[in-house]
Amino acid sequence: MSYMERALHLAREGLGKTSPNPSVGAVIVKDGVVVGEGFTQPPGGDHAERVALKQAGTLARGAALFVTLEPCFHQGRTPPCVPSILQAGIQKVHMAIIDPNPLVSGKGKAALEDAGVRTYVGEGEGEAREVMEAYLKHITTGLPFVTAKVAMSLDGKIATRTGESRWITGPKARAYVHQLRAASDAIMVGISTALRDDPQLTARDPEEQPLERQPVRVIVDSKARLPLKAQVLASPGSTILATAQKASPRKTEALRKAGAEVVTFPEDGGLVDLQALIGWLGKRGVTSLLVEGGGRLWTSLVDLKAIDKLIVFVAPIIIGGRRAPTPVGGEGAARISEALRLSRVRVAQMGDDVAISGYLS
Repeated sequence: MSYMERALHLAREGLGKTSPNPSVGAVIVKDGVVVGEGFTQPPGGDHAERVALKQAGTLARGAALFVTLEPCFHQGRTPPCVPSILQAGIQKVHMAIIDPNPLVSGKGKAALEDAGVRTYVGEGEGEAREVMEAYLKHITTGLPFVTAKVAMSLDGKIATRTGESRWITGPKARAYVHQLRAASDAIMVGISTALRDDPQLTARDPEEQPLERQPVRVIVDSKARLPLKAQVLASPGSTILATAQKASPRKTEALRKAGAEVVTFPEDGGLVDLQALIGWLGKRGVTSLLVEGGGRLWTSLVDLKAIDKLIVFVAPIIIGGRRAPTPVGGEGAARISEALRLSRVRVAQMGDDVAISGYLS
């Protein structure tokens, strides 16, 4: 494992814990020995570089720093990293990518070079962009990075004709979904999924115990139909109910008293305007959004071209049935050439299930 690969591994350890800051990894090397390393701490805590510098102490003088993102040169919640790097006596800085944040972009690199530090850019760039994909989109567009998760049978069904969908996939795939939840700022489902499955939408460990940090649960519920005893209103975690203007004031007030944050959005075809909702979440600091269902919500997001990444779990079962739902409905493509196509596709075996992931343009 190269030093940059080690830094990228550390960056992955911080996913889901640093938002809205990016999860960055840093490794300090002197005479071929790692003398300090670390990853970004939760908001208000040290950045990866400062964690590594504190661990290295005086051994940092004359050493090389490998970091997955350009060191910052501006005051945020914490002091800038460049002065600390210079004070520690680092001689070389290898950075995977330049930070697109206008407050940083190129300035950290330039300040290091002005002080006589040699800089190198590009090693591990592809993986660094993947680790920080949510941050990179949010900092440049203000919108969250949207990942849609779908579990379906071999014949493309997401539930039986009666609506039963638990459990299409096996335990390994479900455990991975909890990792996805833990790494996300928010989870979104439509009201049909909430009514049918009554999910908790929490991130849990292998022993089914809730993790300390929970993603915000977002229920798209135009008419405020969510039951007052729904599990998504219970602890742990907080819940946002996205309603349309036609929702009953009496019901929305009752849901507020039950613990939900009820927010009214403009309507699009009588339903919540999803573009307005996603934009609002971005302004709230949500950098990563995991969409778990159902079919109507997925279809709307596909039509809006609002999905950045798709993860499809395919279970080795055949459900059948003309009335059994499929992941995406609507009009669909008229020609194969018009079909949405994934890029950077990956396939992974998870027990008996297969996970196919890729990016939508």
